Amino acid sequence: MIAEMILSGFLFWFIIFANLASGRFGYETFSDLDSDAKLQKIDNDPKRFKIGAVLILIEHFSIIFLSLMLFLAFSPYNLILAVVWTVSRTGEGLIQIYNKKSYWRLLNIARQYTSSNDTEKNALINLSRAILETKNSVFTFAQILFSIGTLSYSILFIAYGVAPEIIGLLGIIASILYGFGSGIKLVKPNFKALWSLGGLLILIFEIVLGGWLLFSPLI
Repeated sequence: MIAEMILSGFLFWFIIFANLASGRFGYETFSDLDSDAKLQKIDNDPKRFKIGAVLILIEHFSIIFLSLMLFLAFSPYNLILAVVWTVSRTGEGLIQIYNKKSYWRLLNIARQYTSSNDTEKNALINLSRAILETKNSVFTFAQILFSIGTLSYSILFIAYGVAPEIIGLLGIIASILYGFGSGIKLVKPNFKALWSLGGLLILIFEIVLGGWLLFSPLI
């Protein structure tokens, strides 16, 4: 259990790092739909696009691994909650991994874009915009699964005194706000206030929880 806790803490921090690193290489968690500019950026530096895409794939796979480590560490306390977060967060990771097949197509579309005439360019712009819109929708839906998983282990932390109560309470509040915000954003993409607030609380929660899981077994 101690090894799984430490590894879970490391993964929480690693996932945040991988997400930030992918952004440094041009990957956008929630993509701008200016597909014309996007295609030009990709064609100007395809290597940067590839690195960003690979980093975010590593992040997605790490989410699945994290859910399994949390299951091994805490399922003895409540198997039902453990199954809920494992299924939810594994589903979150899998659907995002699957969607990256379409996202990777932007690389070939960008290559075609620069050598195409105006009519062909318009078709490629529309195709890339559809890919980006789908990516955004898939991400938003995945965050609902994320919120369900986060709520599940946050409830377990409080109910069984596994983690400091403040961490569990923060996780419950953050996951509810973020989950509702994601649900609203799925229907009304321009409504971002609740989603943004929930996302900030989630970030704080995961940094704190990751640190506690990583270091508390060693104290």
